[in-house]
Amino acid sequence: MASCFFPERAQLPPCKAWPHPTVRRMQPQAEHRGYSEGMSGPRPVVLSGPSGAGKSTLLKKLLQEHGSIFGFSVSHTTREPRPGEENGKDYYFVTREVMQRDIAAGDFIEHAEFSGNLYGTSKAAVRAVQAMNRICVLDVDLQGVRNIKKTDLRPIYIFVQPPSLDVLEQRLRQRNTETEESLAKRLAAARADMESRNKEGSSHWSVLRRPTSCVLAGFLPAMPCQPLPVEARPTSK
Repeated sequence: MASCFFPERAQLPPCKAWPHPTVRRMQPQAEHRGYSEGMSGPRPVVLSGPSGAGKSTLLKKLLQEHGSIFGFSVSHTTREPRPGEENGKDYYFVTREVMQRDIAAGDFIEHAEFSGNLYGTSKAAVRAVQAMNRICVLDVDLQGVRNIKKTDLRPIYIFVQPPSLDVLEQRLRQRNTETEESLAKRLAAARADMESRNKEGSSHWSVLRRPTSCVLAGFLPAMPCQPLPVEARPTSK
């Protein structure tokens, strides 16, 4: 397995390290003091972006090709499972009562509510990945990013942006999981997220969702972990 840098030694790369137009280096964020209480291990990565932007596809390929380096922090939610989703793999599906109790107990790093459902990342889920000395990847929305920034988790933030809102709408419709009302809410939230991210500069990197292999080649070499397999390094193609 790769030898992972720990937080105090992890550094972001200079702009010249980015050969692919799909990955854009953002302004560096203010550094935090360290990890949240009880947290240790390789520096986490936070993926954020609108629903349908391609986070899940990117994450799936990342774990398939580099599963010895990265691990996924499974989130909790109070919404009903979609067809094909598995408890403990896609989400931990829990009741609102249970999740609110655990939030009140301080068991969550971040949590947010969307369309009447709670979503959140538990400390236990992150610890489980870090215990394997893997880089923990969190999949959250922009509200979750804001909440994480209030902690001292000190992750690297990556915003996955769709090519356009029209493309995003097409992807969401193809899922066949949205009503017209919920679709309108998701598109409005996506527009607000993209505008807020540009205004706040809330990410280290901005990824325009293009072919997944190209995106991975763009940012993998700069992850706080080395060495990476040769096939993960940028090429001139």
